[in-house]
Amino acid sequence: MACSFLFLAFLAAAACLSAAAATGKLVPPSETSSLSLGEGYTQLFGDSNLALHGGGKRVHISLDERTGAGFASQAAYLHGSFSARIKLPADHTAGVVVAFYMSNGDVYERTHDELDFEFLGNVRGREWRVQTNVYGNGSTAVGREERYGLWFDPTEDFHRYAIHWSRHRIIFYVDDTPIREVVDYKYAPYVAEFADLELRGCAVGPATACATPGSGSASDGDAYGHAAAMSPARRSAMEAFRARYMTYGYCYDRLRYPAPLPECSVGAEAAAFLPSGDARAALHRHGRRNRMRRGADSAV
Repeated sequence: MACSFLFLAFLAAAACLSAAAATGKLVPPSETSSLSLGEGYTQLFGDSNLALHGGGKRVHISLDERTGAGFASQAAYLHGSFSARIKLPADHTAGVVVAFYMSNGDVYERTHDELDFEFLGNVRGREWRVQTNVYGNGSTAVGREERYGLWFDPTEDFHRYAIHWSRHRIIFYVDDTPIREVVDYKYAPYVAEFADLELRGCAVGPATACATPGSGSASDGDAYGHAAAMSPARRSAMEAFRARYMTYGYCYDRLRYPAPLPECSVGAEAAAFLPSGDARAALHRHGRRNRMRRGADSAV
């Protein structure tokens, strides 16, 4: 994926999208400076549905029957770390999609690439679902979805979501834990909150000055994540997350992809997934929650 990307975020009514890649170190928020919207971003659409707070460093984007809202980075980027703390809308959010992603669709409209975090709303009382997705080399006809549950309620507080993109790998993070790799308007407006937005990448331009591979630390990556490899502890954390919270993986979807895509390395863990790519354990957890909910309703 050698093309430059814009960083984008939006809240809209949309169909589900989604998935991703692999390994490195997310620079802790304390080591970076977040940007105000005016310093690094521009509003794409939504007029008054985008509001600034906290000196422009906290962005509220809302969705109603008229429009959603979105913003994008002013510059295009090559490799780097891109993150934001996000708080999702509460209550009934079925059909609502909040997205935090990178795309070169402004240059390659029909054959663009993407690195996506997508947050899929749900009916009242059901959890938000998180998807990651990668389109590479203009492969927008081939989705590489993975879908997860979360170990926290993403509507109660801000949590950090990050995309770490180097020359060799892509890593998706939730609260510094590496994880891998549709709308009923009577409940509007839906409000998502973004804070501590960061752009730590190699901006594209005639005078671009970027660190080159080998110029930084080889242990956990240089400032732009070149050749960043995960430490054993980080890899263990990612594997633990994926084993417990991953609910779907395109590499295990034998109905959609009878022959796994080239980048898929499928091993013994495939036994934990159904032919549809859904995790067996996720179905058991979902059934148990429903039985518990019905039991509670009966007791009322």
